[in-house]
Amino acid sequence: MSANRKLLMLPGDGIGPEVMGEVRRVIDWMDKRRAVTFGIDEDDVGGAAIDAHGTPITDEAMEKAMGVDAVIFGAVGGPKWDDLPFAQKPERGILRLRKDMDLFANLRPAMCFDALTSASSLKPELVSGLDLMIVRELTGGIYFGEPRGIEDLGDGQRRGYNTQSYTTSEIHRVVRVACELAEKRQGRVTSTEKANVMESGILWREEAQHIRDSEFPGIEMDHLYADNCAMQLVRSPKQFDVIVTDNLFGDLLSDVAAMLTGSLGMLPSASLGAADATGRRKALYEPVHGSAPDIAGQGAANPLAMILSFAMALRYSFDLSEDAKLIEDAVDNLLAGGMRTGDIMEAGMAKVSTSVMGESLVRELDKLAA
Repeated sequence: MSANRKLLMLPGDGIGPEVMGEVRRVIDWMDKRRAVTFGIDEDDVGGAAIDAHGTPITDEAMEKAMGVDAVIFGAVGGPKWDDLPFAQKPERGILRLRKDMDLFANLRPAMCFDALTSASSLKPELVSGLDLMIVRELTGGIYFGEPRGIEDLGDGQRRGYNTQSYTTSEIHRVVRVACELAEKRQGRVTSTEKANVMESGILWREEAQHIRDSEFPGIEMDHLYADNCAMQLVRSPKQFDVIVTDNLFGDLLSDVAAMLTGSLGMLPSASLGAADATGRRKALYEPVHGSAPDIAGQGAANPLAMILSFAMALRYSFDLSEDAKLIEDAVDNLLAGGMRTGDIMEAGMAKVSTSVMGESLVRELDKLAA
């Protein structure tokens, strides 16, 4: 079967290549058992690209990213590159991908598998059955606003400054994504900002409500200040369905939500662009965890977030929800059976390596697909 689904794999640094290898294993299984074939290209990003090409991502790699159906991204960074100037650091690779591909909506699901409720820092009854989605605006706000910089004020004083700004269209498009997701979930969106102290927050609240009222009257929308939202996430997280927020608050709130589930090593993410005339969106999928250089090369990394990120690609880029659910069910079964990597290890469970977890997942897929 010809490969009409095109993927670019960017393994990156640290544990990135290890966990990416387990996605390859799942793709090979799908090719054999599900008659779903992918055309795969691979390139460098982050520190690996700096070492090989002198830049966090080359123009050639960016050209590939712009031409495929989805980018599968590992992780970047490590102490080896810590002393580089800010503009040359490995992380600039992922920032360029997000910006040039205009990946404005970051989807961060926080699901707590039943077998991992005891790994959460919250009481089991607070996180059992947790299933929420945070939609973070990804290409605007304070991380990209101008002017920005550090200036010398004289007399030994310096000033660092960044600019938080949003336009109507930037708010509208990300709120639409949140509402569209909510239509397929529980029909509730919580929009989060700091309208009490920030003009950009006032605009965000007004424009989010406008999109709900004019385009999604069936969606229930409420508004929370970001600090209250953070408190509510650790107080009663299951009250939320979809949370939509800006770049800065989304960065913070999604990490809070991540720890409700017990481990960053379990959480996937998707970054989506605008739909074109055919409905196709540029998209990048990556695990929430970082490059974990302290365990790189030891076979200790948890590959499940990377594999679940690929499952998100199946769902959002290829309309293969049945196959995505198959992978998610296989992960659930492995965890229920007591299989663990070090980051989610508990007493009485079976600690396994990165590759054993990937091999076991494929065997579980065989059972489920039989």
